[in-house]
Amino acid sequence: MRFSASVRSALFAGVAGVALPVSAFAQDAPASPPESGQENSEAPPPVSTGATIVVTATKREMTLQEAPVSVSVTSGETLERAEIRDLIDLQTVAPSLRVSQLQSSANTTFIIRGFGNGANNAGIEPSVGVFIDGVFRSRSAGQIADIANVSRVEVLRGPQSTLFGKNASAGVISVVTRAPQFDFGGSVSATYGNFDQIVLKGDITGPISDSIAFSLDGNLNKRDGYVDVVNLDEKINERDRYSVRGQLLFENGGPLRIRAIGDYSQIDELCCFAGNVVAGPTVPLLFAVGGEIDPENLFSDRTYLNTLPVNEIESYGGSLQADLELGALTLTSITAYRELRSLSRQDVDFSSADVVSEMRDQAYDTFTQELRIASDFDGPVNFLLGGFYFNEQVEQHSGLANGPDARPFFDLLAGGGTPGTLGFVENQLGFAQGSIFAEGPSTREYFTLDNEAYSVFGTVDFEPFDGLTLTAGFNYTKDKKDFTLEQDSFDPLANVNLVDVVIVGQIANALGVPPGSVDGATIAAFRQDNPAAFEAIAAGATDPATNPLLALQPLQFLPPFLNVPNAVEPGRTRDDDFSYTLRAAFDVTDRLNAYVTYATGFKASSVNLSRDSRPLPADYTPGPYGSTILAPSSPIRDAGLGVANLTTGTRFAGPEEAEVYEVGLKGDFPGLQFNMALFDQTLEGFQSNVFTGTGFALANAGEQSTRGFEFDSVIQPADPLVFTFALTYLDPKYDSFPNSTLGDLSGMRPAGIPEWTIATSATYTHEFGMSGNALIGRLDYYHESNTQITDGLTGFDSNETGIAMARLFRREVNQVNASLTLALDMGLEISGFVRNLTNDRYMTQIFDGVAQAGTVSGYPNQPRTYGGTVRFKF
Repeated sequence: MRFSASVRSALFAGVAGVALPVSAFAQDAPASPPESGQENSEAPPPVSTGATIVVTATKREMTLQEAPVSVSVTSGETLERAEIRDLIDLQTVAPSLRVSQLQSSANTTFIIRGFGNGANNAGIEPSVGVFIDGVFRSRSAGQIADIANVSRVEVLRGPQSTLFGKNASAGVISVVTRAPQFDFGGSVSATYGNFDQIVLKGDITGPISDSIAFSLDGNLNKRDGYVDVVNLDEKINERDRYSVRGQLLFENGGPLRIRAIGDYSQIDELCCFAGNVVAGPTVPLLFAVGGEIDPENLFSDRTYLNTLPVNEIESYGGSLQADLELGALTLTSITAYRELRSLSRQDVDFSSADVVSEMRDQAYDTFTQELRIASDFDGPVNFLLGGFYFNEQVEQHSGLANGPDARPFFDLLAGGGTPGTLGFVENQLGFAQGSIFAEGPSTREYFTLDNEAYSVFGTVDFEPFDGLTLTAGFNYTKDKKDFTLEQDSFDPLANVNLVDVVIVGQIANALGVPPGSVDGATIAAFRQDNPAAFEAIAAGATDPATNPLLALQPLQFLPPFLNVPNAVEPGRTRDDDFSYTLRAAFDVTDRLNAYVTYATGFKASSVNLSRDSRPLPADYTPGPYGSTILAPSSPIRDAGLGVANLTTGTRFAGPEEAEVYEVGLKGDFPGLQFNMALFDQTLEGFQSNVFTGTGFALANAGEQSTRGFEFDSVIQPADPLVFTFALTYLDPKYDSFPNSTLGDLSGMRPAGIPEWTIATSATYTHEFGMSGNALIGRLDYYHESNTQITDGLTGFDSNETGIAMARLFRREVNQVNASLTLALDMGLEISGFVRNLTNDRYMTQIFDGVAQAGTVSGYPNQPRTYGGTVRFKF
């Protein structure tokens, strides 16, 4: 894509200014553009006052002013100045991006323009694609480690399937790191902060020969936890992670350039704290069995647990990128293989009572291959054509375990505070005494997913005259998933249906035979021979007044599981889609650019790899109270596959299909740059993933839309002073969502999406004469308007009550960050920083208490952190 020469030489657009430091305003544009997809081979410049920024948002080198897409850019220097260490903190400088971390270090969800999901369910691909040096990172656990030597982070908003081969229905986060340099150099830094935070970083780069350069970098991040586990005299929500990376670059001035990267990162942290928000009716029972919690005191940063939350993550792999110039054509190949291992253990009753704990052990092996060819003709037509292949194998071993306090707790729950009910039930049903909620494994799961996908994508740019570029892009994707789900439920009460057990007992009594001899054929014969008697037995079994066992049904929250594949459910999805982009970009004046875009996007089906995975309603219809005997005809029942207490839900959710209309305007005037985008974005079949207290309900919303606008600006009233201001307005709506876990949400505003988001900063650089020394002060502010946190809660008597309770909990964010840096000409920098200066506290998410109806738990944000950094660059 080409714009007029005057605009091509202009300064960057304001869309990136929100995230760019002062140095971005003075760096001259490189004399010649870097190689495709790579960084300029010269070392980063010292702090100064102005620049043309080159980005690869469209898979071509362009200035931000030229790029006709809604993209924000955060430079590596801004990450340093703002003490942003990983992608979780990136949202404070990129207002259309929201990042949330939930029950473990491995569960981080990225959301752009209100769309995003998937971190806490291994079968769901994220709607926001994350690429690091052109390599797709499919899972958040492989994305959140501290990233060293970052050149820039580009956040592309809206569907990007025609530029990135992998599914990216909501947007893309593209992290670009510095390539090895042929000039020797590097840096070392040490940070010390509150909570005894220690961060060590180092990198070195230089030539091995005239044509081969190398780089090595590593970092260590350790910090004590800020949440006291009172009864264990320990702290959680700590930091304990490190990473190392090595690179080789072959470049001899000829047509071939090769970059090889290998990396390893490890996280071993006690995370994450969930506190009590609503102390429901079961809390006194926890106290009765000797447990403790800090009720309804989320921001005390105090908790009681019987075991510490363990998170162990290993992420490693390598990539090879080769760029070959063939005249006006450039051929690029990116090959990558990665492995990710994630183990978590957690006390999920969040109390000092040893009731229930969870273990989750996940493994991901991923291979990707991208191949593309791009033209650089002098004529009016240029193109990019690519292919992408993705292959991933997922395994998950998981399960729940009962502790020694499980039986006393649930016995009190069953008896309304009086013990002895479970023993009576065991006697009546013939179970061994002490078997219900016995100490030991409660469930055991084994899930696998094999995902293979390929796509062909490309764009064509046509410039009929100078200043106008017409673009058409396409993506054809074919995706197949094969999955298996196996589960054992060991609790004897969960393995009987409380209607069926009465029916069997009554038929046995009528026939004068032991209940164990009453099988399906016996029931069918009795029903046919004695229809009136059977109907009377069935009526009594389904009436709580005559069947007191039905009161125990809430204790059957971990019923047996129908394994997949089976004779009815093949355990696979097959999807294909054609997406496209149409865009017109033109120069209104030398200083004003505009573009109009219509684009579609796609994300393939996702699989519910959780213990709440259930057959689709079309495959099974349960009887009253989950009865199998009284269940009407359905494929699963007729095949003889029904298991006790089987209900319906989803095994998988169908594809997401995105559509966006967008109009953008970019201006560049002396002392002022701005970027504005107005958009109307819709996702049909948005894959909603809702925690139910024991697993996840995965369902397609019929349609979810978001209208809004994004405005970013940079104001430079004087050379040393730079202000940035970014504003995002979002107006989301469930246009159609009749089958949600909470009932019909059609017409409602989705929770968790703030109406207004602001990110603004001021940076002042005081230079000490001509010495090259400077004092750099930075102050930034991030705001999210008051918004409801979640759509509803499932642990209440009705959907209406759960929705009403959820309306009580809202979040507003007002975070102030600051830093002051003394940068000396000889390469030494000394800085102090503070994040969340005002110690603004809020809930990031709330959820139903596990096996505790009426109890609500939540995750708080991080308190104020501060410290100092010494850095030396050479």
